[in-house]
Amino acid sequence: GSCMGGVIKGAFVYPDGRPPGISESEAAAGKALFCQAQARSDMVIEIRTIDAPQGIEPRKLPARVESIAKLSADVMRMRLKVPAAERMQFLAGQYVDFILRDGRRRAFSLANPPHDDAYLEFHIRHVPGGYFTHIVFAEMKEKSLIRIEGPLGAFYLREDNARPIIMMGGGTGIAPLRGMLLHMFAANDPRPAHLFWGVRARRDIYLRDEIEQWLDAHPETLKFTPVLSEPRPGDNWQGATGWVHEAVLAAYPDMSAFDTYMSGPPPMIYAAKDAFLAHGQRGERLFSDAFDFSDDPDLTAAEKEGKPRA
Repeated sequence: GSCMGGVIKGAFVYPDGRPPGISESEAAAGKALFCQAQARSDMVIEIRTIDAPQGIEPRKLPARVESIAKLSADVMRMRLKVPAAERMQFLAGQYVDFILRDGRRRAFSLANPPHDDAYLEFHIRHVPGGYFTHIVFAEMKEKSLIRIEGPLGAFYLREDNARPIIMMGGGTGIAPLRGMLLHMFAANDPRPAHLFWGVRARRDIYLRDEIEQWLDAHPETLKFTPVLSEPRPGDNWQGATGWVHEAVLAAYPDMSAFDTYMSGPPPMIYAAKDAFLAHGQRGERLFSDAFDFSDDPDLTAAEKEGKPRA
């Protein structure tokens, strides 16, 4: 959705129909995804330019697997080390492309903050039949070598205002939000932040101990609400259940005052976007990163797996 802007004048079409990255309400309000649209006349458009900070440009780098360990039954924490002379500068929340041997790519969000860049951390969920995640879970070892390109993406923490923040993650969508929060803590950012994390069951809250430490250290500025969509009988869960975006709206029925960051599966992102806009969220203060499936044309359905898209 980072190519979205306003249509002031002119006509256009989407060759394959309205793409999922723009909601019906946004289209009705005169918005368009310009990287997907084809002009049918001269046009006047309004866009939000994104200026990358000086010196932060994507680069292709070699990297070595420093450590790889399970965070839960189906989530692996991978830490990569790049050459000391080529440390990667990035913004909290951005992602990196893993370049496979055949040239195909898989994109994963950085889970660490910019100031803690000795290693690049990623949270990789195993997808049954996934080509790359099978390698990560079954074959990849410490000291394995891989090529990466980054940083990439327009999903990053905005630091030019004092507005309170809502963060909503689904599954491993917590990864870039973790990087943002750790950056805020290190910078003594005074903005209050409320983190909502939607997972299936209690066992999927794989950062619970770390988040508890954050809450102890930042009781005045941080709140945390885990939301289970499919709690197990043994979970004895007394907290929020259902869809995570509904838990956000239950806590904040008026979202007009917030900057909101969302990261996770596309159905969650698209449902939340429509709902949040209907509850006062301003579109220019809503930032999202949808973890979609790879769509390489030469892959079979069994080979598809998750990847983030801005």
